[in-house]
Amino acid sequence: MKKYLYTSLLALCMAFMAGAQTKGPMNANIGHVYGKVVDSTGKGISDVSVVITRNAYDSVSKKKKDVPVKAFITKSNGEFSFEELSIFMPLQLKVAATGYKPYKQMLSFQMKMPAGGGAAGQGQSGGNAMAGLSAALNAFDKDLGNIKLATDVTQLQTVTVTTTAKPLLRMDIDKKVFNVEKNLVSSGGTAVDVMRNVPSLQVDIDGNVKLRNAAPQIYVDGRPTTLSLDQIPADAIESVEVITNPSAKYDASGGTAGILNIVLKKNKRTGYNGNLMAGVDSRGGFNGGGNLSLRQNKFNISLATMTNQMRNHTSGTTNRLNYGDTLTHVLQQNDNRTKGGFLFGRLGVDYFVTNRTTISLAGIKVHGKFKPGETIDIQTDTLLTGGKLSGLSRRTTTGDREFNASGLQFGIKHNFPKAGEELTADMNYFSGKNEGNSLYTTQYYQGNNVAGTQLQQVVSDGNNRFMTIQTDYVKPFNDKTKLETGLRAQLNHLVNNNETFLQRPGSPDMVKLGSATNNYQNDNNVYAAYVSVTSKIKNFGYQVGLRAERSDYTGELTNTGEQFSNKYPISLFPSLFLSQKLKKQQELQLSITRRINRPNFFQLIPYVDYTDSLNITRGNPALAPEFTYSGEMSYGKTFKGNNSLLFSVYYKYTDHLITRYLDKSTNPLTGKQDLINTFINANSAYSAGAELTSVNSVTKFWDLTTNVNLYNSKINTTNIGSSQDALWSWFGKLNSTFKLPSNVSIQLTADYQSKTNLPVNNGPGGFGPPMQQAQSASQGYVRPFWGMDLAVKKSFLKNNAATVTLSVNDIFRTRKSDQHSESAYFSQDYYRLNNPQMVRLNFTYRFGKMDLSLFKRQNTKNQGGGMEGVNMQ
Repeated sequence: MKKYLYTSLLALCMAFMAGAQTKGPMNANIGHVYGKVVDSTGKGISDVSVVITRNAYDSVSKKKKDVPVKAFITKSNGEFSFEELSIFMPLQLKVAATGYKPYKQMLSFQMKMPAGGGAAGQGQSGGNAMAGLSAALNAFDKDLGNIKLATDVTQLQTVTVTTTAKPLLRMDIDKKVFNVEKNLVSSGGTAVDVMRNVPSLQVDIDGNVKLRNAAPQIYVDGRPTTLSLDQIPADAIESVEVITNPSAKYDASGGTAGILNIVLKKNKRTGYNGNLMAGVDSRGGFNGGGNLSLRQNKFNISLATMTNQMRNHTSGTTNRLNYGDTLTHVLQQNDNRTKGGFLFGRLGVDYFVTNRTTISLAGIKVHGKFKPGETIDIQTDTLLTGGKLSGLSRRTTTGDREFNASGLQFGIKHNFPKAGEELTADMNYFSGKNEGNSLYTTQYYQGNNVAGTQLQQVVSDGNNRFMTIQTDYVKPFNDKTKLETGLRAQLNHLVNNNETFLQRPGSPDMVKLGSATNNYQNDNNVYAAYVSVTSKIKNFGYQVGLRAERSDYTGELTNTGEQFSNKYPISLFPSLFLSQKLKKQQELQLSITRRINRPNFFQLIPYVDYTDSLNITRGNPALAPEFTYSGEMSYGKTFKGNNSLLFSVYYKYTDHLITRYLDKSTNPLTGKQDLINTFINANSAYSAGAELTSVNSVTKFWDLTTNVNLYNSKINTTNIGSSQDALWSWFGKLNSTFKLPSNVSIQLTADYQSKTNLPVNNGPGGFGPPMQQAQSASQGYVRPFWGMDLAVKKSFLKNNAATVTLSVNDIFRTRKSDQHSESAYFSQDYYRLNNPQMVRLNFTYRFGKMDLSLFKRQNTKNQGGGMEGVNMQ
């Protein structure tokens, strides 16, 4: 039945294409053949006659003879290319040049049936047959390699094109690869829709992706990017690579949550395609945009633009006891409302210099403007022996923030005649400017009357420049062993200026505070090289890699002339990956790596932020990098019926962990001792856990994904005081998708987080799940919380080109940030609720006209390159 279905679909599609392009049913002209003619030294030969012939009946001679179909004279580099060749009739390639023996080669596009099985050896449905069909069509693009003309030229084998169905889930030696080409739910959507159906990933209704409860780095075709997932069409994605423990090939820094690499389809057809998007939410925010791709001859032009105008609302409380000579209780109620948005645009051009060489150039522009506003009511009770002394105040904040950034991306890729051998080079350059002006008005009350008013103004501006240069080379020795190596340089320059002015109660003048003014600039450079060898022996595979990185940092307080610098010598980052395939679609994997996390600009800058009197923050220029050692073992099993199971155990140990820490210091505004939220290097930290992900097709219309992560974590801060207690925690997520009639689908998502230690580094890269704004990772915990989201999607119009999605996030207003922290100086409870019960309505329309007569191999490794380092603060 499976073979019959595949054959029927193939025949039907071939007949359709033949009828659409020619008058005869046997002339489906979608074949593409190219190569290069070289001499015995490998040098290209120009002006060589290359002819494609077919054997036809001659009515005059009453015999069959070779009839020319197409002819080509090679270029100066020896290259030739033939398009629109028939895929049904036998063809012959003839090469003739003065001084060389004639060369002939038979050409035929022969297809083999899939050797049983589809996804992960379970090809039981028409969807698997369609995948085999897709692969067959893509195979009509053939690189003949270098054709060497010499006196002893031998006849080469007939060109044979074969197809095999791609598995739904594949465990490579250093990553898990999920094939998403057959994902019907995400068709016509964006990368966000794709990620919702990838095991191990958690996607909330806003499109935020988490891997093991932390935000991973997003890559596109092996390169870092800050392009959002909703700017990548789902139909352009071939597979998703989940890398929980990155190898030496990837940057040694960048967070311990791992990497999510989106692999784009490489066989793009001529024509145009794109989509338009628009949406609105219940708070009055809106978004819109679109993208367009145009491919013709040697050029591919892509254009993308998007705007997102937001209306955010955050409310919460901070309740603190300050210990000391006098006990003080402070209760703070916050109401924050921010209006603003950003505009993003990208224009890219790919030029196919030769059949194997592509040059890419793209420009990016981003503009953003925000108006943050906040009201804070503060009650301060000083607890004295004979009673308490109370004070009331209200702090109102108004301001503007604006940023502008632009970037240029350049890339070149060359494919060698040997399959899999390639050389790439990339350059990304970005620069940006930002400025802000905030006014803080504090009114002090006696009863219901205002007793005094204090004004504080903070004026800021800055700029940044980021440049990344990278080159990679891949050399396969055979079908089992390959060598990968590369170089990378990252050069960053940042400038940040902050000036604080203060008008105290009773004073008519606004005075500049030199002690609260901080003008700062820094340079941060990283240089890296890596080498990696991958091979296998029967069902056992291994990958051994080594990465070397050297970095330096210099900073200066330009208003005082005070300088900071640090040079880190070459550090080595080895990685080892082992894999053993077992019977019945089972596999075991083991990986061990060493990585680094360097302090970022906002952790280093010694500027003190007083915008929240209970959360005064300051950077620490003396921070040193942290080093993490990771080990992970995984087991994967694929069952019948498109069901799969992934189980992993992992352990991470970090030296000199960078963490937030609350300590006492002098407040330059008041001259008194105050609690300052800063960053320190702790002794160490560890995280150990087990993760289980189950993907199940319960029925034809119901898909269920379950993810559970049980972990234990601890931060050791004995170098500066008491240490955090180790705590067992767990996180669970359920994703249920229903496919209903009339192209309607419903997604219900629920998650639960138990009590857990406060996250490290205020978000991505920490141990445990990222919780909004952590007060001090080593001094407290997060209380349990849960949340539920619902989305309904309807597709309509021809080929389901239009889609409407209605979604509600945090239905029951339960996804809170509720944290407790304490030390010898204080005890604090911190609560925040951000945009609960947000309703969104989004519309997407995709369009395009494809030309099936051309299947080209496009070199797009850099096409999705990112906007590294653009500062949107």
